[in-house]
Amino acid sequence: MLKFIRIDMTAKKVTVEETPEKYLALGGRALTSQFILDEVPAECHPLGAKNKLIITPGLLSGTNAPSSGRLSIGGKSPLTGGIKEANAGGITSQKIANLGIKAIVIEGMADSGTYIARVTADNVELIPADDLAGKGTYELTSILLERYNPKAGIICIGPAGEMKMLSAGITNNDMEGNSSRYAGRGGLGAVMGSKGLKAIVVEADKTFDAPVKDKERFKAAAKKFAQILIQHPVSGDGLPKYGTNVLMNIINEAGGLPTRNFSTGRFDAANEVGGEKLAEVATARGGKATHACHPGCVIRCSNVYPMPDGKVCSPIEYETAWGFGPNLDISDLDVVAKLNYICNDVGLDTIEVAGTLGVLMEAGALQFGDGQGAITALEEVAKGTPLGRIIGAGAAVAGKVYGVTRVPTVKGQSIPAYDPRSVRGNGVTYATTTMGADHTAGYAVTANILKVGGFVDPTKDGGQIELSRNLQIATAAVDATGLCLFVAFAVLDNPEGLPTIVEMLNAQYGTELTVDDVTALGQQILKNEREFNAKAGFTKADDRLPEFFYEEELAPHNTKFDLKEKLDEVFNF
Repeated sequence: MLKFIRIDMTAKKVTVEETPEKYLALGGRALTSQFILDEVPAECHPLGAKNKLIITPGLLSGTNAPSSGRLSIGGKSPLTGGIKEANAGGITSQKIANLGIKAIVIEGMADSGTYIARVTADNVELIPADDLAGKGTYELTSILLERYNPKAGIICIGPAGEMKMLSAGITNNDMEGNSSRYAGRGGLGAVMGSKGLKAIVVEADKTFDAPVKDKERFKAAAKKFAQILIQHPVSGDGLPKYGTNVLMNIINEAGGLPTRNFSTGRFDAANEVGGEKLAEVATARGGKATHACHPGCVIRCSNVYPMPDGKVCSPIEYETAWGFGPNLDISDLDVVAKLNYICNDVGLDTIEVAGTLGVLMEAGALQFGDGQGAITALEEVAKGTPLGRIIGAGAAVAGKVYGVTRVPTVKGQSIPAYDPRSVRGNGVTYATTTMGADHTAGYAVTANILKVGGFVDPTKDGGQIELSRNLQIATAAVDATGLCLFVAFAVLDNPEGLPTIVEMLNAQYGTELTVDDVTALGQQILKNEREFNAKAGFTKADDRLPEFFYEEELAPHNTKFDLKEKLDEVFNF
């Protein structure tokens, strides 16, 4: 039996059920979005008792399928007001899958106090933990690993989640115990905090022993898929060598690197915060230029960056380096790392915080290029001061508070590290995805910049709608499997990629799925999410970029974003 665990925070009651029939074939984002559509009233307050948080591994998680350890967390987003799935690496997804658990659902709301949940092979218990209230995620994780099991997976929130800040994320630890693998986007940490749950301790001795019906067939398919990933120039060379931050110089050269709050597309000092520089500094200080975020990852695009104060920030992803670097006119990697570390500890989404600081600099409340000023301001979050709460509330709120019109958000969520005027496929995704501006929802950088899976001119409108549509469908399906999104580079270029994923699924579950079934799964996920958002009040008007992207030209290509009504064709399937 696959267990379906419900933790009722109102009644302080744990129920372990058999997984409902309709959820057996679902995992990851497919399960979170179906469940939220089924059980969460779309019009409910996201920080109220009617919202629910669902945590689930992907369909392939817990096996030795390469790079398949992503953890999906779903709920109604307090940041966007719509449906949300955020996923993360770390060690917890594989542990949950190896315990035979399909999902952990957090529902209701504690009237007072702080709690943790402890999940083992034989038991699930809710434990009062007022002594842990207000702890940063690094200290909290260290305490729980020592208190319960040094090999446990710790899913937790920081003070920002406890204070129900709209950009609070949920983290879990990597293999070294660092609490830095975030399901960061959309404010789901605030949902967890609203329920009074500080952490979930997941104890499992096994990592790759989830049930597989045909082990030999699965082993062969997994081995083939690993080779497909390793042999691709992006997933097998570029990402393992310099991490995701290898993109810094590439996007800068392409003229799509948002600089000074999306004022221009190039940053003169991009190389100072890019992947090559990061690898050089990290290695010189005894860190790592390449690192796996979960067991069984063959891409290894993470890193370990030792900071001057002796602490370690792991990882510094491209989007974070961009957000605290060019976006704020900062060219000091140590400042970027410090801002990243504070976000990890207090429990905030780095992309949202970067967008918010950019808006504050646009307003003159901080100065562009003032790294120490940004650090000092961010430290206000843990104190819960008015400025700290504005930063924790996200860019859209900060823009309203300070009267700023150039606020780069869609559906209330900050736009990440690719300017939509010069990477237009991503612009289509930002505008239309159910998640609010999210580069991972349909990563058109593939064909726009990297020429993976073909080429679509990033500064022209032609082909962008179809590109984003196909990528959004494919991404939704990948998010259901627990595979890292970066497998897409190889899958898009190698015609045997997707059939091999299907082969792994069929070997694991004894099914007879086809490639068309996977496409249909991606479409159904998007339809479910669109249905929820429509019930929550979203309309076509929400599928648009902010006004200034249509009116201001972006250097160096002097491009504007022109697509409006055509955006309504993205979901014509």
